[in-house]
Amino acid sequence: MKSFYQNKKILITGAASGIGKRFAEKVSRLADVELILWDLNKEQLDALRDTLPVEGQKKLHTTGIDITDREHLFLESEHLKKENLLPDVIINCAGVVTGSYFHRHSMQEISDTININVLGSMWVVQLFLSDMVDRGSGHIVNMASASGYIGNPRMSVYASSKWAVLGWSESLRLEMQQLKTGISVTTVIPSYVDTGMFKGVKAPALTPILTTEQIVDKMLRGIASGKTEIRAPFIVNLTPFLKAVLPKKVFDWLAGRVFGVYHSMDTFEGRK
Repeated sequence: MKSFYQNKKILITGAASGIGKRFAEKVSRLADVELILWDLNKEQLDALRDTLPVEGQKKLHTTGIDITDREHLFLESEHLKKENLLPDVIINCAGVVTGSYFHRHSMQEISDTININVLGSMWVVQLFLSDMVDRGSGHIVNMASASGYIGNPRMSVYASSKWAVLGWSESLRLEMQQLKTGISVTTVIPSYVDTGMFKGVKAPALTPILTTEQIVDKMLRGIASGKTEIRAPFIVNLTPFLKAVLPKKVFDWLAGRVFGVYHSMDTFEGRK
């Protein structure tokens, strides 16, 4: 696993907290890497910078950036390319969630969720992808969710954004294979992760809330071994199969009444 990451240039969005932060911490201790860390919260990003064991800080590049700001993204990507910092690996971790019934969402909440979770991730990849294709190597890692498999009350907008990420990632993976680009695509599909984004949720039966440590460990191994999908916990592997073979009413009864999925967001508080 160490050999895969050794001397890689890794771009991580949403790097100041949650999964992005933990990935930066663990991969920098695993191998000699060059990290490019992006996050909207520059203050938290600077605090993280001081804790990472990257040699002499010369291989650590942090930028406070809004991934929905296309002009800033373009300028920063051009700057990185000029500095010979074309990423080998892109980890798309930036994301938001607003837990509410759809009719209670504001238009701004809907726009923010789609722009950050879907468009922002797409734009980040698109800015570097042609250069990666020309180089003949690269690895794209997109953060989806188990909610991309199953609808859930109070998650309609978030779930729709993750369905979009799943469809985009799968199509992108097939395109890269068809064109023989040498670029791999991995989609991470976890249930609830204890990052603060889902504070207050009630874990469904047989679906423990994952720690960032657990999901990042799976990501590190899965990316290095070339997995196309990383699912966790185990029950997430069964969801597409159960949804495909069971009648809709039976699946809804199982997910809602037996496992409690449809009430998991009833006590949602989220990150303030």
